[in-house]
Amino acid sequence: MTPRITRRQFIAGSLATGAALYSPALFAKTGRGLKSLTDRVEIGRTGIKVSYLGLGTGTVGWNKVSNQTKLGPMKFARMINHAYDQGVNYFDCADIYGTHPYLRTSLKHIPRENYVIESKIWFRTSKDAQADLDRFLQELGTDYIDILYLHCVTDQKWATDLRAMEDVLETAKQKKIIRSHGISIHNLDVLKSASTNPWVDNVLARINPAGVMMDGKPEEVVPALTALHKAGKGVTGIKILGEGKIVERREESLRYVLGLDCVDAIVIGFESPAQIDEILAMGSKALAGK
Repeated sequence: MTPRITRRQFIAGSLATGAALYSPALFAKTGRGLKSLTDRVEIGRTGIKVSYLGLGTGTVGWNKVSNQTKLGPMKFARMINHAYDQGVNYFDCADIYGTHPYLRTSLKHIPRENYVIESKIWFRTSKDAQADLDRFLQELGTDYIDILYLHCVTDQKWATDLRAMEDVLETAKQKKIIRSHGISIHNLDVLKSASTNPWVDNVLARINPAGVMMDGKPEEVVPALTALHKAGKGVTGIKILGEGKIVERREESLRYVLGLDCVDAIVIGFESPAQIDEILAMGSKALAGK
């Protein structure tokens, strides 16, 4: 979470939305009745209840390595358990992050029904979604995965091109091996069209007020998220801090996303217990209207 841009750069990238950060009307509705970032919310219409704040394990995640795996198993487990002790029950991972076994060890003493796991299939290299799912279950040490995404969708033809994988995940949902499925989106056109796709239960979508590491400007992305939400799709916001690039303005960014009714929950890639505590404190301050 090392700052990489200045306040001036942040504001320059946020001209269209920056004024809203300070709007009394925004603060009046911030959090939609939440009292804490650890309050439980439903993801879309899936019936899955998560803490509004989720913990991501894939910061700069690639080739089975992420900033979180670089912590080592002990520090990773300490961070996960600290989050859980503070009320966070929502944990995000993916095959390419290499964090499945780390989560398995970290959560082994906690009853499975007490936490929610979402993971992602890197479909660009996968040849067999069923084999991937079976391996994920083994790596995570669980009988089911709450949410499973097709990871990093950028092509509008995905629904046709990935039909075989979609069918595998739908069958798994019917068998209750997974509870819901969807896509992790990295393209504005895909984001705009996902609301009309009946297979999509929920999405991971990049959102922050600066438009950093997003699929478009906030004023383009928010209407697409609103359409998804109105269609009953679950929306989890990611890149809230632009993968560390706007961490200097983290409180404003957090307040901005809290004010978006179209975002059900958020995931942030923490790297220490102290970072978790800081965001929880900022959330409490924002929700109290301070």
